[in-house]
Amino acid sequence: MSTPPKKKRPLVADKRYPGKSAAASKKTPKKKAAVKRKPARQKRPKRGGILGLLSALIGWVFRLIWKITWRLTAVVMIVLALAVGYFYTTLPPLNDFLDGRARGSVTMLDRNGDVFAWRGDQFGGVITAESVSKHLKNAVVATEDKRFFRHFGLSPRGIASAVRINLREGRGPLKGHGGSTITQQTAKLICLGEPFDQTSGQTEKEYEAGCRAGNIRRKAKEALYSMAMEVKYSKNDILSIYLNRAYMGGGAYGAEAAAQRFFGKSASEVNPAEAAMLAGLLTSPSVLSPTNNLERSQNRAATVIRLMQEQGYLNEAEAKAAQDNPAELSQAAEAKAGGYFADWVMASGPEFFTRNTTEDVIIKTTLDQRIQRAAEDGLKWVFENKVREGSKAQAAIIVMSADGAVRGMVGGRKTKVSGAFNRATQALRQTGSAFKPFVYAAALDLGYSPNDLINDEPYCLNIPGSGQWCPKNYTNNFKGMVTLTDALKNSLNIPAVKISESVGRELVSHVAQQFGIQNDLAAGPALALGASESTLIEMTGAYAGILNGGSSVTPYGLIDLKLMGDTEPLMGTGGGIGERVIQEEAARQLVYMMEKVISEGSGRRAQFGGRQLAGKTGTTSAAKDAWFIGFSADYVAGVWMGYDDNTPLKGVTGGGLPTAIWRETMARVHEGVPIKDLPMSLPGPSTVQSEQPIQSDPIPVPGDNGGETLIDQVLRDIFGGSSGGGTQTPTIRGEDR
Repeated sequence: MSTPPKKKRPLVADKRYPGKSAAASKKTPKKKAAVKRKPARQKRPKRGGILGLLSALIGWVFRLIWKITWRLTAVVMIVLALAVGYFYTTLPPLNDFLDGRARGSVTMLDRNGDVFAWRGDQFGGVITAESVSKHLKNAVVATEDKRFFRHFGLSPRGIASAVRINLREGRGPLKGHGGSTITQQTAKLICLGEPFDQTSGQTEKEYEAGCRAGNIRRKAKEALYSMAMEVKYSKNDILSIYLNRAYMGGGAYGAEAAAQRFFGKSASEVNPAEAAMLAGLLTSPSVLSPTNNLERSQNRAATVIRLMQEQGYLNEAEAKAAQDNPAELSQAAEAKAGGYFADWVMASGPEFFTRNTTEDVIIKTTLDQRIQRAAEDGLKWVFENKVREGSKAQAAIIVMSADGAVRGMVGGRKTKVSGAFNRATQALRQTGSAFKPFVYAAALDLGYSPNDLINDEPYCLNIPGSGQWCPKNYTNNFKGMVTLTDALKNSLNIPAVKISESVGRELVSHVAQQFGIQNDLAAGPALALGASESTLIEMTGAYAGILNGGSSVTPYGLIDLKLMGDTEPLMGTGGGIGERVIQEEAARQLVYMMEKVISEGSGRRAQFGGRQLAGKTGTTSAAKDAWFIGFSADYVAGVWMGYDDNTPLKGVTGGGLPTAIWRETMARVHEGVPIKDLPMSLPGPSTVQSEQPIQSDPIPVPGDNGGETLIDQVLRDIFGGSSGGGTQTPTIRGEDR
């Protein structure tokens, strides 16, 4: 029998644990069945009907909005980044932004080297946020932008608050409060990097208005520029630009200039009270300037101190100390801009270094602040004590040395001014009898003696085309025979005219012009009585020429001029003693005659302190102008008084109120000054140069007036007689009181 074939075994190993394998094989389907994904696979049943359709539509819209929003946001961010990047590439190095003035500044020093005035766009020098006083830095941040060190150039919270306030106050959202950060304000100060172009046809004022424009387009550009600045510069860099370029009132640009202007110290040295005042100016520099209204500025500073305390920059004790001791102005700041004297120096100096300078210039001047105060106080005292209340009369004073160096100047009753009409240098007024010393100067230089005699009698001249002219004395009476000294002492008109006609009007005009009277002089015989016009500074300078021995004088206020930082001046004194006009002996004799005016004559009210003083009074027709000009051995001073509209003065002559102002001024000027004698010569015997020497007694000749001097004889030979009647024409009078 054949055996059945054996069943082949599978070519795999038997499972070692068949039971488990079977069990596992049996459980596998169950395991798969256990992994259920009902949450993922199970779909919420669709809502049918209109509600279902509406729900699907809303969902689709939201999904669409989201897709558009994030894509649009991405595009905006890219564009914004590109715009900021563009402005970033246009930003120059930091130093280019620290001084943005279009013009320079002028700092004026007095004769002792102390600052007394500033002009132009004052810039005290570059400072940084690190070098400035921490109190000033903190005050600016506390006042202008308390989140400055935390934002990226813009403050959304500040903008939203500003818009809300503007709308609540009835303005447009961008009108009024701007919510600007310090960075944005700095961007405005640098005009978003757009420099002023003089060739554009745009004025500087229009340019600045464009920089401050508040339209949406400009605001958007400002925001981009601010963010670019935040990327380019550090916070301290931005604050440094701001502290250097911000206008802070009083002509000061930047914190350093303002600190020097108002407190006479560097911005690195200001205390909390001073820092608060400076920071407070940023809101409205012109209105809050302490030189305009110190009390208003101090009130604003008190608010800044409170903000500094609230923000932790000052503790309670420091804040209280600052509140109890508010900032005060320096002496130079109290004097404001140097008044009339500084105006005159600016007007008389070279234009490219004064009015239109693009450099920072330092000018040393002749001003003596002690003498300046003396002039101001003397004028104030007389008007408060001797002039009726409410009077609109004006006055001017000049005090100078014999070489023409002006030591003090007052151009009107309001002394703390800048840019005002200066009656000391700009007002052309008739000089009256104050002109007479030049008549006698011409005569003395020809050899006349102060003791020569002349007849004060009725006197007329025939003027071609005008008829007969008969001058009168102020008192309407005649003195008869008088010496030249007495004629000047009592300010007699007829002797002055006779002498002028004797020596020649041309010579008198020449002498006056050589002494510094630059305006056109009268051509007729009234020249001798001061019919011509001049300024107070010219007249005072001419008298200085008499004091210095007969040499001409050019009044000056500038000693030297140099650029800030330089040691060598660019130019020196523009005035001083010039050519000789009359002989020294003639000048000394004229001083003697003018001394008699004060010691015995019409200027007796000028006396003070037992000093030798010389001078001359002057009153014009109808008393429209009253003068007194005189000198001691040390100083010359001139005073003019009158109305700007030529209204006649009531009861005022040169020997009255002007002499009182002169005395009050010069008495203060000479406090502590040693007494010196005047440079004068006592006259000898009569020495008129002629074929027939004049005697001490008049030469008797037949006539109603009892006698005739050699001068009278000369006049008679020229004009055919020295006396007569006839119709009298209007006169210009001198005065003897």
